[in-house]
Amino acid sequence: MAIILSSQYKAEGIQFLTPSAYSQQLGYMNRPAGYKIQPHLHNVIARQVSLTQEVLIVKSGVVRVDFYSVNRIYLESAILSSGDIILLASGGHGFEILEDAEIVEVKQGPYSSDEDKIRFDGVDEEYIRINTMPDIS
Repeated sequence: MAIILSSQYKAEGIQFLTPSAYSQQLGYMNRPAGYKIQPHLHNVIARQVSLTQEVLIVKSGVVRVDFYSVNRIYLESAILSSGDIILLASGGHGFEILEDAEIVEVKQGPYSSDEDKIRFDGVDEEYIRINTMPDIS
């Protein structure tokens, strides 16, 4: 459903955290000063995207993300804080801003407004279950 990259995550080199089949790729790089990435271009390749996958970067604040199945059934929640990154890969999701937050969103385009999503009622607060972030290393 989602990959959460904690602000505390650290690994050597380059790590791609998504399967190569995902239409949105999430990678992590840790390189020393002086390391060079060779200049390059990306080839024009026709791709078919059938599901929007989003990446959210929490610049500041605290946000609760609630996860839902494709049948709109609440599953669990996670807390994101400043510096955390989440790739929303499948299923449904909703958010509550727990502390003033700045969030950067990256997703495929073009955006189709009302055609792009189905809105539904979220879980009642009394049923919220917080799952600690899994270690993805």
